[in-house]
Amino acid sequence: MLAKSNLSKGDSVVVIGLGRFGASVARALVASGHEVLAMDEREDVVQELAAELPHVVCADSTDLQALKQLSVTDFSHAVVSIGDHLEASVLTVLNLAQMGVKDIWAKANSPQHGRIAERVGAHHVIYPEVDMGERVAHLVTGKMMDFIEFDDGFALAKTRAPMETHNKTLAVSDVRKKHGITVVGIKRRHQDFIYAQAQTEVKPGDHLIVAGSTPLIKKFAALY
Repeated sequence: MLAKSNLSKGDSVVVIGLGRFGASVARALVASGHEVLAMDEREDVVQELAAELPHVVCADSTDLQALKQLSVTDFSHAVVSIGDHLEASVLTVLNLAQMGVKDIWAKANSPQHGRIAERVGAHHVIYPEVDMGERVAHLVTGKMMDFIEFDDGFALAKTRAPMETHNKTLAVSDVRKKHGITVVGIKRRHQDFIYAQAQTEVKPGDHLIVAGSTPLIKKFAALY
């Protein structure tokens, strides 16, 4: 996922490879107001997405000249989502790196694929199947309503407020000291998001947005 990129509204992105993942990324970027050039070598895929994406072209990204003709270097970011074709993915990343693209994201289906992509010039490697599998595993248990883990073992999660926090301020329950996690905010039914402060009182039924190391967040969520 591109949750950790530094995209701001108006940034430009070239998305190469329009399978389910690539097409989803391109749609989300367009919906967020970014300039997007979407690219795939399959003409039928390009024709299918032409009605949804403002700029979609049929081109072979392993051809350096083709990328140059499309002025790919004019784009701030590149997403290579050719995860199922190792050689094409690696050649595309290599081409982008040789052209001087400053921010290259590559989808990989295995650690080996990811390592190769990094060696030839990818700045970020995405493992969508693995990441989604781990996220769903956390959600299926019912302990967390949402979960996002970052590369360094740091995570954000939405979980039910455990009984020990009910009808107490965050200063009194002091979950940071007791459990090593930080309450970032509170989501209460039919109310706007509440930014957590020491005097914020937690009610039964509240959902807490918490941050911290993945193991500690799992332990905290299991308290409910």
